[in-house]
Amino acid sequence: MDTKTMPVAPPDLTDEQQAFREAARDFAQAELAPFAAQWDAQSEFPREAIRKAGELGFCGLYTDEQAGGSGLTRLDAAIVLEELAVVDPSTAAFISIHNMATWMLTSFATTAVRDAWGPALASATRLASYCLTEPGAGSDAASLRTRAEKDGDEYVLYGSKAFISGAGATDVLVVMARTGEEGARGISAFAVPAHSQGIGYGRNEEKMGWHSQPTRGVTFDGVRIPAHHRLGSEGDGFKIAMKGLDGGRLNIAACSLGAAQGALDAARRYMGERRQFGKKLADFQALQFKLADMATELVAARQMVHTAARKLDAGSHDATIWCAMAKRFATDAGFAICNDALQIHGGYGYIREYPIERLLRDCRVHQILEGTNEIMRVIVARHLLNTEEELR
Repeated sequence: MDTKTMPVAPPDLTDEQQAFREAARDFAQAELAPFAAQWDAQSEFPREAIRKAGELGFCGLYTDEQAGGSGLTRLDAAIVLEELAVVDPSTAAFISIHNMATWMLTSFATTAVRDAWGPALASATRLASYCLTEPGAGSDAASLRTRAEKDGDEYVLYGSKAFISGAGATDVLVVMARTGEEGARGISAFAVPAHSQGIGYGRNEEKMGWHSQPTRGVTFDGVRIPAHHRLGSEGDGFKIAMKGLDGGRLNIAACSLGAAQGALDAARRYMGERRQFGKKLADFQALQFKLADMATELVAARQMVHTAARKLDAGSHDATIWCAMAKRFATDAGFAICNDALQIHGGYGYIREYPIERLLRDCRVHQILEGTNEIMRVIVARHLLNTEEELR
């Protein structure tokens, strides 16, 4: 079977977007595909490959050009990230998180901080982590306890974060900390050099997937940072975090699309090669139907992600709702497609000789991070129950 006949992208992409897609695909095949299984098996952080992605502009995709980024749209970013995730969802997901943190820093930092960090982050010569989640504040991010106390022209950070992607291997942390009252209005955002005195890192968590990126807890014990490292005004942190997460949810949804596309392609190849009961698996109608459903779900998820991206690019008032719906649908569909692809492979899908089990493990966490899919449902339901607007 010729995988090039599979509709891997909508036909309404511009010539420029098609070129982005081809560039990302070529990079993924050359720099990620040959090593993804090794990085997974050895829990190896592929910093050199990420740097090469930065050279192509993939690490500052929607960061403003004046800050060193590529200045692309959120739809452009979704197209690129999907292609990277076809062969390596774990590394693609780290690149997506780095993009989100880079955009947040360059969009809300002072000129001095933006100029000092922006070009280096966009080129991936330096890397960023996003620090919101805490041991006691996961889905309820507004209840976070990490605090930043003002002391003259500095802030002093105390507290801890949990499940931070890239922690210990990155250069700057975008940290949400409490500077005021309880709740969302008392939270501020900061750009914190990752090796500042008083920062500690926990062990690299042993995870089900995402082995190519480290995940650690981070502690802040009297970490002093200049006041001009605050992003935005005091109390703006939660709003900044939510703005970042709209794009972050699309990014992760795009990574799920990529994993699903990789799994679907593998299933198609396997069905054309594997024989049982004297004929190819591709000749069994039950498997034909399963493959058709997988492709349909993938195309539907891709259309939803791209629609949400266009909403976000246009600054639509309901973009947040669309991002939540797209994240929920695409990450659920992506995992289901990978699971069906594994089933088609039978026992071979369960062993590491084939990429299916890695794609499945890597995309499972997408239903949890950047807001669990249960929280996505809460966001959508609140909109439906508290407004007369239609989602169109």
